[in-house]
Amino acid sequence: MNDRLAGIYAASITPVDEDGRVDVPRLLGHLRWLLQRGCHGVAVFGTTGEATSFPVAERRRALEAVVEAGIDPQRLMVGVGCTNRDDTLELARHARGLGVADLLILPPFFYKNVPDEGLYRAFAEVLDGLDDGARLVLYHIPQVSGVPVTFPVIERLRRRDPVRVAGIKDSSGDLGHTLRLIDSFPGLAVFSGSDRHLLDNLRRGGAGVITAGNNLVADWSRRVWDAHRAGRAAEAESWMTKVATVRAILESRPVVSALKAVLAAGRGDPALERVRPPLVELPASAREELLAELDAAGFSYEPADFTAVAD
Repeated sequence: MNDRLAGIYAASITPVDEDGRVDVPRLLGHLRWLLQRGCHGVAVFGTTGEATSFPVAERRRALEAVVEAGIDPQRLMVGVGCTNRDDTLELARHARGLGVADLLILPPFFYKNVPDEGLYRAFAEVLDGLDDGARLVLYHIPQVSGVPVTFPVIERLRRRDPVRVAGIKDSSGDLGHTLRLIDSFPGLAVFSGSDRHLLDNLRRGGAGVITAGNNLVADWSRRVWDAHRAGRAAEAESWMTKVATVRAILESRPVVSALKAVLAAGRGDPALERVRPPLVELPASAREELLAELDAAGFSYEPADFTAVAD
């Protein structure tokens, strides 16, 4: 396990087969590629991974297959948040049994406008049901979940267990909010969910990113990380500009479908385009327009040949 929860993480896509189930061979290939491209770790079964479109049993089966095939569980962060405690704990305990420490947890997301007390109790029940080696990464993505993880809730959870309440992924898209989290909670690993915020996050003392864009540009993000840590500010800025450009292109489309379209084209594997309903694949014309914009931005799919420092 990485003692310091930090780094460049991809929020991985989840390939699906023709029956709509997790396509484990393609998922394995993609995870290996991401790690070879410079990711410190990979988050699976999050928003980009279409987690809520798969049943608990399917997510368990896929994670077992991934770990059994040799993916280091210490380099995985597993999404476990469901609308109820028992499903969340089932996924979390299952991941822990496979050696995964880092658990990305959404708030219960069906009921909206819930009081902080209710949200605190929901997280606390999960926390109390896990062993001492678990590390919870709270997931703040209010534009999707409809349930913000508020500062008072974070503060109470940190007081309850400052070790196991280890981090937060801020996918609000609000850089100011991310910076306030970093300033307000020393010792909490604050990850940005937007690729464009990577360098600002690092400069403020944040933990890094867990992002959709790293399905494509993990090597560029890793170069931002390495250059920043080495004090090469101009180099970090240069790579950051490239990362932000790709993010902007992706954000103008349905992101999951766009990522899968690009990866399918790059690998010559149309099956990678499949998504689970309610998402739909990009139309052919939109796919070609996307690929042309990425090409103009300097992005091209490459095999895993990137080598970075090992910290």
